[in-house]
Amino acid sequence: MALTREQMAERVARELRDGFYVNLGIGIPTLVANYVPKGMEVMLQSENGLLGMGPFPTDGEVDADMINAGKQTVTARVGASIFSSVESFAMIRGGHVDLTVLGAFEVDVQGNIASWMVPGKLIKGMGGAMDLVAGAENIIVTMTHASKDGESKLLDKCSLPLTGSGCIKRVLTDLAYLEIADGAFHLKERAPGVSVEEIKAKTAGRLIVPDSVPEIKF
Repeated sequence: MALTREQMAERVARELRDGFYVNLGIGIPTLVANYVPKGMEVMLQSENGLLGMGPFPTDGEVDADMINAGKQTVTARVGASIFSSVESFAMIRGGHVDLTVLGAFEVDVQGNIASWMVPGKLIKGMGGAMDLVAGAENIIVTMTHASKDGESKLLDKCSLPLTGSGCIKRVLTDLAYLEIADGAFHLKERAPGVSVEEIKAKTAGRLIVPDSVPEIKF
């Protein structure tokens, strides 16, 4: 069974490390804020100018002026700092973010990512993704494995305009967790109940499968 958005966020949260500064992109990545392991000190950064973002607010905590880059209301943890997007992008471009979690339309076996434009369709804009993929060495992409039409998003070569090239090393989809190396996707884990055969069928790019692929545990 494919992972839910919340399960995907929970699995990504396991890649956090104590002391990390982390930027969460729009969409599924924002949910990671709800699954930071207890006792772990992580500072979440939003490119609109917030360092120290907390989990999403309860109804009683909502402050319409406290938002992330996706215009969602958020909370600020103790010790948070609020500043302009100029300072925010200086952090990103200066390489001060330890981990970036982004969504994508496509990723290929060379670690290229397409996440900002679909020809002929109205998209909100590229946001800070181009700066994030250029300024961070540690990036995780989280997205569905295939489009609503069943077309694979894990390709030999991206067909859409690129956000960045050769910058993606890890991908978590609703079906699997994969690493990118040596011109291939390497299957590391699979969603509970999802077969290796289904993952193979929905992966257009070169896929390397070990003898044993464990299920993601929750």
